[in-house]
Amino acid sequence: MSRGISLRDVALSLRGRLTKRLTQLANARDRTPPVVPAPIDEVIRGVRTPQALSRLLEGRSNPERESAVARYLRTLGVPFAVHPFACAEGSGENFSVDLGAGDRVLLLAAHHDAVDGSPGANDNAAAVGLLLTLLERLAVSPPTKRRVRFLFTAAEERGYLGARQYVLGANIAELTGVLSLELCGIGDSVVIWDAAEETPFLRQVGAALEGVGLRRDQSYHVVGRIPMFGSDHRAFAPLGVPAYGFTLVPSANAEALRQFVWSPVRSAIRHLIRRPVPFDTYHTPRDRGGTLEPKALALALRGLEAVIAEVA
Repeated sequence: MSRGISLRDVALSLRGRLTKRLTQLANARDRTPPVVPAPIDEVIRGVRTPQALSRLLEGRSNPERESAVARYLRTLGVPFAVHPFACAEGSGENFSVDLGAGDRVLLLAAHHDAVDGSPGANDNAAAVGLLLTLLERLAVSPPTKRRVRFLFTAAEERGYLGARQYVLGANIAELTGVLSLELCGIGDSVVIWDAAEETPFLRQVGAALEGVGLRRDQSYHVVGRIPMFGSDHRAFAPLGVPAYGFTLVPSANAEALRQFVWSPVRSAIRHLIRRPVPFDTYHTPRDRGGTLEPKALALALRGLEAVIAEVA
């Protein structure tokens, strides 16, 4: 499959523009006070938990969010690569860190941008905080059989633009699998999504989650392709890479979430006033750090550490 400009890229670009416009219209009516971003120096000197590190990004503009991630990586002192891009759809910088040794790579991704008007705590500062926490822990004892790549992408909200630009220059053949982290700060159940068919990587992910006490169809779920929502893994999947979304949701909202996700047009009307958690704050000024749940972030961290141990 060609990695150049395609009809798919055009469709994703148009989708990103539509999402931006609809979000602006919806948020214009929201009177939630804006978040005052925490001083970056204060965050860097503070505790290094996923929730604390989400404050690096919360409430900042996208250029500021991008700069904050780069600054934190420099503070950690780990070598990282900068992948700048500029095209007709937009520009930005992706950052990647490789840890470990070996020819094969497990790639974990989280986007650092947010939609206009949203502080972007759960979408997607919490996921960035998780990756930064994992990165620092893994740097102490890197894996020896495979590498783990931490990829922080720009412009995900523009139809996965940063990830689409990244794959243009990436060595796709070396990738064992990809997980993109989205909405990881609220809930008690892990969802691996866009998993339309069984793969060795998917079996490894499932074995890892079961190894830390999660049970399929109870405390973790594997679902097929989501009709409307997406994330950075969709830049990799068309190239033959096993690539899935990694999200947390509240099990108490399972049925409402199923209807919302699988019937997006009908549910958009039905849930016009109130959407199910965690989508009640998604892309709104109410996506604030105070809504993040420490237990959810701890569960995501435990699951991802297990995946790294299983795969790498």
